[in-house]
Amino acid sequence: MFTFTGAKQAFCDGLSRRNFLKIGAFGAGLTLADMLRVQAQASSAPDRQTPSRPKSAIMIYLPGGPTHMDTYDLKPDAPTEFRGEFRPIQTNCNGVQICELFPLQARMWDKFSCIRSIVSVDEHSDSLVMTGKSSRENMTANHPSFGSVVSRVRSGNDSPVPAFVSLRGMSRGTEPGFLGISHRPFSPNGPGVQNLTPIPAVNGERLADRRAMLESFDGLRREVDANAAGLDTFTTRAFDMISSGGVRNALDLGREPNNGRQRYQGVEQFLTARRLVEAGVGCVTLSYGGWDTHGQNFQAMRRQLPPLDKGLSLLVGDLHERGLLNDTVVVMWGEFGRTPRINMGAGRDHWAPVMSALVAGGGMRMGQTIGSSTARGERPQDRRYTVPQVLSTLYRTIGIDPATTFNNGTGRPIHIVEDRSPVTELI
Repeated sequence: MFTFTGAKQAFCDGLSRRNFLKIGAFGAGLTLADMLRVQAQASSAPDRQTPSRPKSAIMIYLPGGPTHMDTYDLKPDAPTEFRGEFRPIQTNCNGVQICELFPLQARMWDKFSCIRSIVSVDEHSDSLVMTGKSSRENMTANHPSFGSVVSRVRSGNDSPVPAFVSLRGMSRGTEPGFLGISHRPFSPNGPGVQNLTPIPAVNGERLADRRAMLESFDGLRREVDANAAGLDTFTTRAFDMISSGGVRNALDLGREPNNGRQRYQGVEQFLTARRLVEAGVGCVTLSYGGWDTHGQNFQAMRRQLPPLDKGLSLLVGDLHERGLLNDTVVVMWGEFGRTPRINMGAGRDHWAPVMSALVAGGGMRMGQTIGSSTARGERPQDRRYTVPQVLSTLYRTIGIDPATTFNNGTGRPIHIVEDRSPVTELI
């Protein structure tokens, strides 16, 4: 049995973020072979799109909503109750300043860009930034996540490497929606990782015996399904996906040289994401920290921003040095910004009118800030952008037409993103 479990997260709204997927081997559940079979059947539909470039994406989610005022959109000239405790520092790009707790990014800002004028919605959910739909909308729209769209578009490439891997388990934002269960992410969190770990007692001969046994079960199934004939190639792919070792090796940080592991100490998820992209995964999602700072915001920032700075700079720097940065899009954001005015508990509350997002790679234009907020960081002042516009730009960058449609559960064609105007400064 495959069990994919996600980490439990709780924010100020008290909602649980624990989700799970169990795949039963020979009962009424779904085998990995079944998943692959359904995926291939879906890929033969007339609306299937073929990506023009095999680029990858790494989507970093900061759960709880990070403060824009203390990261990438500081306001040193604002009144004390707005500007906070941190000061901006100059980056290696003229005119661009970021938080003093981001010195590593500042030294290599030519490989980053930041959009400072994104509007969001007031809800604790990653649904908006992962699907383009708010959680409230998605209760009925059932819209797929970015990674699930990547999986759907690239479902016919016969690769033993899954197109979509979530290092943060399952959540509303990672679900495949109307694209179907075959485009859920593989999640190595929890017991699911055991399915990519060789069992010492099972050698190659016994694995072949198990394959033959599964073939006999498929034979029973074929007596009911007259359309199936011969050895199910998807069963073979299922075994190959487990036994080929590509993703298993990527997840095994013990295979990373010692100096590499030491460099990423404390931020190992960023190393795992890099290794998965190197293995050929199309979309990797991960989350870092907790950013629901209604109280003691500046203590939390002093604790969390330096390791985040380390993880980001190592990830993007390594992708660049290995020649992968132009073929890998990196985006980092949360669900909203936080109140420009500091509250009585030295914290910042939810603030949907404006937030920031960090992007890197993909051949996009780097070394800039895009848009601005008002003098006190309250609303976009110019170049107002929406989350779907950012997603549209990311789709374009990895070679997926944002005007692509897929049929939903009622057979109606639905665009993968509605607001398809790109962030022009990036392309």
